[in-house]
Amino acid sequence: MFAFSGALNLQTPHISSERKKELQLFEKHAGIRFRKSGFLNLAFCHRSFTNESTEDYDNNEKLEFLGDSVLGVVVSEYLFRSFPEKSEGDFARIKSFVVSEDTLESIAKLLRVDNFILIGKGEEYSGGRSKKAILADAMEAIIGAYYLDSGLKASRQFILRLLIPEIQKVLEDRHKKDYKTLLQEYVQKRYKTYPRYHLVKRTGPDHNRTFWIDVAFNGKNYGPGKGKNKKDAEQMAAGIAYEHVANKDP
Repeated sequence: MFAFSGALNLQTPHISSERKKELQLFEKHAGIRFRKSGFLNLAFCHRSFTNESTEDYDNNEKLEFLGDSVLGVVVSEYLFRSFPEKSEGDFARIKSFVVSEDTLESIAKLLRVDNFILIGKGEEYSGGRSKKAILADAMEAIIGAYYLDSGLKASRQFILRLLIPEIQKVLEDRHKKDYKTLLQEYVQKRYKTYPRYHLVKRTGPDHNRTFWIDVAFNGKNYGPGKGKNKKDAEQMAAGIAYEHVANKDP
């Protein structure tokens, strides 16, 4: 029940007539067209799905690896050609935001990637279909799959159509801030130390946890921030702290 995708030796899940219609729906919504639907189907194939299957086929991790590289090259080239007045540091800062997990997750949601992911029952039960990392990884895998299927020119057009608005947000300072980095830089410069994060509590069942975390520096605690994982809770706590200290500075 699997197929080999040409000389690349990728084993892809069988595509039923119903699944083919689903993939075509995604293509229509994303504004792209695959010559080989097996590539696109594999991009949606999470490792939890293959781990629970009795068939032997690949998951989307190789495509994710490839897509990450293609994404980086396309964004770097665009910044280099479009903003010659910017420094290397500016390029790095802008790129770090537009290829971040947060940005890729938001684009994945825009394209309704969660509706098409092939995921294992255990991961489905734990809310995996809406997890930031899974959505962002699937988005990179889609880019990798499209590159293999249609080449760099088509991939560049697809990526830039999605990411130029995100680049513009950074240039206009309308992007989502990385408060942990901002706070760390501020605290290092102002107090010659580092912010320390502390788990206050966790609530909810195992499959739907909420974490509460505060952050401390210079003898004061800020927060708590909350989130569905520790990373998001730390970001919220850092945001609370940074806005407080930044607004106090002249």
